[in-house]
Amino acid sequence: MIYGYARVSTKGQARDGNSLEYQERILRENGATEIYADSFTGTAMDRPELNKLLSKIQEGDTLIVTKLDRIARSAAHGSEIVSGLLKRGVKVHILNMGVIDSTPVGKLIWQIFFAFAEFERDMIVERTQEGKAIARLDPEFTEGRPQLEIPEFPAYMKKVREGKMTKTEAAKALNISRQTWYNMEKRYA
Repeated sequence: MIYGYARVSTKGQARDGNSLEYQERILRENGATEIYADSFTGTAMDRPELNKLLSKIQEGDTLIVTKLDRIARSAAHGSEIVSGLLKRGVKVHILNMGVIDSTPVGKLIWQIFFAFAEFERDMIVERTQEGKAIARLDPEFTEGRPQLEIPEFPAYMKKVREGKMTKTEAAKALNISRQTWYNMEKRYA
């Protein structure tokens, strides 16, 4: 059986050819018949779909991923996953690298690539923190998103309390999510 695994850090990620849709299409084009996908950071150790895949995949199967950093962004965690799969007799095919094997040269190559993936992740975090530190120097800076202002909210909240409409209907009428409704409701309580 040929399995595919796709991962994005956030559900909204759709750049640099990393969207789930893009990855799934490429995995299918390369023979994956069953695909598992997660929306978790690569440093998260517990990814439900990856865990399902790892418990199901068996000797003789193939795992395909588009890029090495889709499996993990930590050298130790990625190495653990790949070496575990190779020991179980699973073929690992990283589309932008080739087939990974357990020869000394193969091992060296994927460990170097995992080290670079971890380094890249650390650099992203460092740049983000530096950007936030610079932004905090601006006296106009406020942490987080600006509060959403919906002047019609109190009128809709009154309709919900009077039983004239449900929270779902009110949220839909205001073009907001139910979670936004609940957050606003706390502010106006």
